[in-house]
Amino acid sequence: MKIVIAPDSFKESLTAMEVANEIERGFRSVLPNAEYVKMPVADGGEGTVQSMIDATNGRLVWTTVTGPAGDRVNAFYGILGDGYHGNEKTAVIEMAAASGLHLVTGEQRTPLYTTSYGTGELIVDALNRGIKHIIIGLGGSATNDGGAGMAQALGAHLLDTDAKAIAIGGAALETLQSIDLTDLHPLLAECRFEVACDVNNPLCGEQGASAVFGPQKGATSEMVQQLDRALEHYADIIAKTGIQDNRHLSGVGAAGGMGLGVMAFLNATLKPGIDIVMQTVDLASHIKGASLVITGEGRLDSQTLHGKTPMGVAGVANRLNVPIVAIAGCVSDDANILLEHGFNALFSITPRALPLAEVLGNAKSNLYACSKNVAALYALSATSK
Repeated sequence: MKIVIAPDSFKESLTAMEVANEIERGFRSVLPNAEYVKMPVADGGEGTVQSMIDATNGRLVWTTVTGPAGDRVNAFYGILGDGYHGNEKTAVIEMAAASGLHLVTGEQRTPLYTTSYGTGELIVDALNRGIKHIIIGLGGSATNDGGAGMAQALGAHLLDTDAKAIAIGGAALETLQSIDLTDLHPLLAECRFEVACDVNNPLCGEQGASAVFGPQKGATSEMVQQLDRALEHYADIIAKTGIQDNRHLSGVGAAGGMGLGVMAFLNATLKPGIDIVMQTVDLASHIKGASLVITGEGRLDSQTLHGKTPMGVAGVANRLNVPIVAIAGCVSDDANILLEHGFNALFSITPRALPLAEVLGNAKSNLYACSKNVAALYALSATSK
């Protein structure tokens, strides 16, 4: 009997690997002779680096970079290990690690002046280590600079009318007059970039980066208008440089226009995060021949249908005709719709209504107890056939 355990993290509580460990512990107490395959996964957002290095026996790399407010911060990325069977040396970067909203507070929290420069520095560090394939997870950014800071860190010269470098931040894009790519990092051409993007916003307009995401980053209505104009001008200059004009494509407005930046300067492809992760860890090959798949996340609800980890795992299990159950920190009232989309059963680890602090603090023991009960039910079902 082969049981595959492929959960996401329980946010603010347990990493994906910790979740997988507790599920295995609960199941093994009932089914000690089963074969257990643990594949922690993520959807391209927070926790993706940790889950992918855990799944492939990889490692974290820490380095000091420029934070979104221009100060120096400690940031990390992951290098996949021997559990990854791709042909290229691969790194995984979460943009938020270097340019995240959590790195700015108070008056610093304004997308007029925040920069994605640190994300570019992470890319440079990876390139200099011989990485040939980089996966970048967008989301959680403090920036609205269209990836301009990232491009500057990679050697692009963004110049004003006096041929001087423009300032950092989204507002400074209005002063941009030309882009010189002469000194772009030479190893970029040897690297393949995939970018996890799970939003469909264009660059500008009512559904664009500034209007939709700017207020979350501290932008007032006046700032939103200024930033929107700046990004439109930025796109004009990119097009005049001879780079393909992608401003109207779905997803380029992600992470303050970073979607446009990665396409323009990295020649990156934008893909749903869960698709990138599942392909990279080759989840289908692990699920093939399994008797049961167990997935989960902190909260199961109707939004799980829209590109979240459990739904991606369920899609693979369904294609391979393997039963799948989900275990979550909590299961909302509208989560039963998941039973119409490939799940065989849903379980909540929370035994009763409790304060959030207690729920988070007891997550490990509750997950073990729930998993043990699910295993007992599964064993009972197997013996009754």
